[in-house]
Amino acid sequence: MSLLKTIRSSINKPHAASYPFLLLGGILALIGYGLPWRFTRSIGKLGIFFFGACWYFFRNPKRVIPAKANLIVSPADGTVCAIEYVPPPTNLGMPDVPVYRISIFLSVFNVHLQRIPAQGTVTARSYIKGKFFNASLDKASEQNERNALCITLPNQKQLVVVQIAGIIARRIVCYADINQSYNTGDLYGLVRFGSRVDLYLPEGSEPDVQIGQTMIGGETIVSQY
Repeated sequence: MSLLKTIRSSINKPHAASYPFLLLGGILALIGYGLPWRFTRSIGKLGIFFFGACWYFFRNPKRVIPAKANLIVSPADGTVCAIEYVPPPTNLGMPDVPVYRISIFLSVFNVHLQRIPAQGTVTARSYIKGKFFNASLDKASEQNERNALCITLPNQKQLVVVQIAGIIARRIVCYADINQSYNTGDLYGLVRFGSRVDLYLPEGSEPDVQIGQTMIGGETIVSQY
């Protein structure tokens, strides 16, 4: 059943960020099979493979967002690789008070679109250049290139979600703007080709997930506030 769900999710219309890559794959396929020479068939096969791989990577499956107002959902698909009690990023203007940080590792096989974890307003944003260590390592949260958002919730508490580049992923895309309000589960960005997403819970909130748990972006309930 899980394989069937994966196949169904991959044939959904992909995210618009895939269009340049799909176009490249289509051009290679047309060149490879449009020319009369036998050696160009390899180019055509490469184009078809690249087209299919990009469609799969940028797939945008439908998600059922929990309706309860005070829930915090997973911002990404993947596996929980760490849960720590640490201060939030220092460059967002937040108090230096420890909160729970949930780290989600995304392999190249996961959906790579990121979603807003709870209804609120983006009140700070920071992009930090850094290294490209394996995103599953603990030091990735502090040393890798990353993009952080602070979201102020309706009760004025704050949470932070951080997109982190990995050893393969070198391109972070974020569409969220400061002072813009979002609903739980809204798409706001992606990291291309393998990555990590850290979620810093609001002060006083505790995680309802555990290390090794599989997360579904926009659906898995992480905590509440």
